[in-house]
Amino acid sequence: MSPGVGKTYEMLRAARRRKAEGGDVVVGVVETHGRRETESLLRGLEVMARQPIDYKARVLMEFDIDGALARRPDLLLVDEYAHSNVPGSRHPKRWQDVEEILAAGIDVWTTLNVQHLESLSDLVLRVTGVRQRETVPDGALSKADDIEVVDITPEELRKRLAEGKVYVPETARLASDNFFRIENLTALREMALRRAAQTVDDHLVATLREKGMPGPWAAGERILVLIGGDGVAADLVRTGRRLSDTMMDAPWTVAHVDRPSASAADPARAARLAGALKLAEQLGGRTVVLSGDDVVRTVMDHAHRNNVTQIVLGKGRGGRLSELFGRSLAAELLRSSQGAAIHIVTERPGEWVAMAPRRATGPGGWSGYAIGAAFVAVATGLALLLDQSFERVDLGVVYLSAVLAAGVLYGLRPALAAATAAFLIYNFLFLAPRYSFSIGSPTDILTLLVFWAVALVTGYLAGRVKEQARRAQRRASAVSALLAASQILTDADGVQETARALAEQTAAAASAKAVVLLPEGEGIVLAASAPGTETLGSAAMAAARWAWEHGEPTGYGTGTLPQTSWIFRPLQGVQGRAGVAGIEAEALAPGSDEERLALALLDQGAVALERARLAGEAVETESLRRADRFRGALMNSVSHDLRTPLSTVLGASTTLIDYGDTLKPEVRDDLLLSIREEAERLNRYVGDLLDMTRLEGGGLNVRSDWVDVRDVLNAAAERVARRLETRSMSRDFPAQLSLVMLDQGLLEQAVVNILENAIAYSPDGSAIELAAYEDRGSVVISIEDEGKGIPTAELERVFDKFRRMEEPSDRSNGAGLGLAISKGFVEAMGGRIAAASPIADGKGTRILISLPKAIATHRHLL
Repeated sequence: MSPGVGKTYEMLRAARRRKAEGGDVVVGVVETHGRRETESLLRGLEVMARQPIDYKARVLMEFDIDGALARRPDLLLVDEYAHSNVPGSRHPKRWQDVEEILAAGIDVWTTLNVQHLESLSDLVLRVTGVRQRETVPDGALSKADDIEVVDITPEELRKRLAEGKVYVPETARLASDNFFRIENLTALREMALRRAAQTVDDHLVATLREKGMPGPWAAGERILVLIGGDGVAADLVRTGRRLSDTMMDAPWTVAHVDRPSASAADPARAARLAGALKLAEQLGGRTVVLSGDDVVRTVMDHAHRNNVTQIVLGKGRGGRLSELFGRSLAAELLRSSQGAAIHIVTERPGEWVAMAPRRATGPGGWSGYAIGAAFVAVATGLALLLDQSFERVDLGVVYLSAVLAAGVLYGLRPALAAATAAFLIYNFLFLAPRYSFSIGSPTDILTLLVFWAVALVTGYLAGRVKEQARRAQRRASAVSALLAASQILTDADGVQETARALAEQTAAAASAKAVVLLPEGEGIVLAASAPGTETLGSAAMAAARWAWEHGEPTGYGTGTLPQTSWIFRPLQGVQGRAGVAGIEAEALAPGSDEERLALALLDQGAVALERARLAGEAVETESLRRADRFRGALMNSVSHDLRTPLSTVLGASTTLIDYGDTLKPEVRDDLLLSIREEAERLNRYVGDLLDMTRLEGGGLNVRSDWVDVRDVLNAAAERVARRLETRSMSRDFPAQLSLVMLDQGLLEQAVVNILENAIAYSPDGSAIELAAYEDRGSVVISIEDEGKGIPTAELERVFDKFRRMEEPSDRSNGAGLGLAISKGFVEAMGGRIAAASPIADGKGTRILISLPKAIATHRHLL
């Protein structure tokens, strides 16, 4: 209920009973305030040591949260739930320490006075006149499994206060005359009992829902709280929370209507609005910012789309005249609402006085007043000239033009100043009696009123148009920035490049330093920073890790590690957290357009990082799939293509060993020739496997140099000459051929593979042609055979691995890797390879290799 009722005493008594039953109970922190009865209950309980924290040349003792997490008891006692921790602690509030302990799976008993509940703080202020600085969000209390109300009568509590059992005597006398009055204690007692009853009701409703029992659940009630940047915004939020509690925890939303045509809010108003929205999130509500000039229509459209049944708003500052004609927001909503209840909250006396006034200077600052004065001076000179030149001239129009120009160009206040100056000069120089400020006619007063009216109208309209233009420009800039950032993030290749792009775009939007941290192993590491290279200290890294592990904003201005100079936000993607982004502290004003733009960029960046990670995983998965397919095909090939030559070699060698002396010479020679041919075939096969492994594994190393392709073709022809047997090979090379930058070894092996394939699939006595020529941009190699050719449907797959058209004409068939290896080698050197078939009389195959030149040859030199 309030201090002194015995909450800590009762908690320690219950803890001793739990320990006597065999429970693992540890006292994390208990404040006895020197009360002997309370101190006596600590005997026999394990009490943790407190953590010393240096603050302003003093050492203060605080609850050791890390020690509690390391000890991990079954039950931990943490007194004073609403306590504010010393600056430098991990969390600003003790209830946040308890949240972390609960998340670790440790049960907690704690104590709380009802006046520290956030949703009741405004009521407590009205009842007791004391503003509570230490508050606890209602959502934290709603998570409690059990609530025990420790209550005594107000008279008994005042008696304990007088006996010195609550405070020391001097403090007790002051408290008795102020906070501890009978009416205050009675009101607090009622609040505590009502809140406890509400919690019991919430638990009952939750239980009935879990069991599927029918009932009038809170899904039928939806609450919308309308707030602005005025002084009652926080009270409206708390009212919405209390209304939600009375309606069985009905969903509630806090909304602000941003009018594009309205003038820009001053920083204090924007800060109050941002604070109210943050308070709504802490109390468990949703927040939304609506946009529209027609506030009533915007609100009602949102209410109808979301089935809102209760609307809460504050009574505006409009006068009685607007209420009389029904032009107030409340009256408009009452007329427009259909089926929704309207709750109007009036401000406390002096609430509006606390609002910061707008700055007096208008657009352009003091220069507007100076130029307005210059306009009046020019008008005066023109009026003097006209007065001397003509007898009857309406000189007021001249001054009115000066006022109009000041209003259009510089807004309301410079226009009013120009109007006043114009009237005084006009009255002094041109109105009778001249050269006097005395007013000689009532019409002179009308002239002044007309000047002021023109100034008011033109200044107001000009200011409104300019503000609309500025807002439109800001929004267009924000949209352009988002589009540009989206394009940059989309074009980024890989996670690292995406992180770097996100850091650069966020730094540009916030006009401050920004960092992006990505997961690595069990933690996160700094992946990108902008502008320049940034390093994070140990405190900042601890805040970043907390944001990563718990998915909550940390750092400056948050509830976790606020002493750091950065604010970190988790990058939440569709499937999970993609990383953490950090922005330099104080760079973004709460609720500002810059903050909304930065948050939108971070949302885009989270999706982009997740997409880049998934793309990388897809590439890796595809590589594994291809490797697995290659492995399967390789094993199938090995089972046949390695076993066959080995069997031949083994059989021939065994015959030679066992019957060598009895064999005829021609039989012995034939066996030896078989061993050599099968060994060569096996060597080629193993070489193909090694080459394909290099291609598949990305281990191919291209050593480029200037090469004459004719030398490479001659070397390849010599290597396969012995296998030609009855076939013939012709060579057609030009006398002059441009040098090409390539790897001679890779090209030679690629040509050898193609020639062996041509030999294998060509009949005996056929011809094979090896030619080379060049065009302006490349050197072309052509290899033709007179075999059966390749079916047109198979041309696109002829370079696939393990691809065989039919049984070759010779017995040295390979594994179907030769052409695939040739394609890989040629493409690794920047060339192209293609097959054409048939080429003559329905048969034959031509393989073309195109190798790019470093410099194109002029057509007259070909």
